[in-house]
Amino acid sequence: MKNGSCRLTTKDFAVLEVMLERRRAFADPMVRMIEEKLSNAGVVPIESVEPDIVTLNSRVVFCVDAGAAETRTLVQNEVRGPVGSSLSVATRRGLCMLGMAQGQTASLEHPDGRRESIRIKAVLYQPEAARRAAEERAAAGGRRPHGLTLVYSADTSIQPLGETAGMRQTERDDDPGPSAA
Repeated sequence: MKNGSCRLTTKDFAVLEVMLERRRAFADPMVRMIEEKLSNAGVVPIESVEPDIVTLNSRVVFCVDAGAAETRTLVQNEVRGPVGSSLSVATRRGLCMLGMAQGQTASLEHPDGRRESIRIKAVLYQPEAARRAAEERAAAGGRRPHGLTLVYSADTSIQPLGETAGMRQTERDDDPGPSAA
């Protein structure tokens, strides 16, 4: 795998390190590819990764060789959902794309010697960039980053759901049972 420049977030780098250790135990053929990715990567803090870099959970448009553009979400593990909507970083293509920038092309070699070229056409969504944008909007408007707004405040005499009332003392020890309301 040749990756001109590869930029991994500290989180993505840590995920690959764990993946490498697990795969080394089983003499997995992807060990060499993971080692190469880790050794050639520039590591950046999560909060300062550029928005056009492919990170875990990014939605990416890419082409393989001269084929049609495909759109996938790069995930750590295959997830339940529509077939073909995600691409695991545990696959050769997924691992190759992790850390690439929009417009970048990388060459990937398969175990049978076959080569293919992967080009990142667009990073449609990157979780780190989305988080920063939400925080900036919140700071500008004085709202919380999660986007929730308090629309009703209950009377303080109403107890929160699940909270039990204080114990009530009675003079009799027997339970009168439920009241007939």
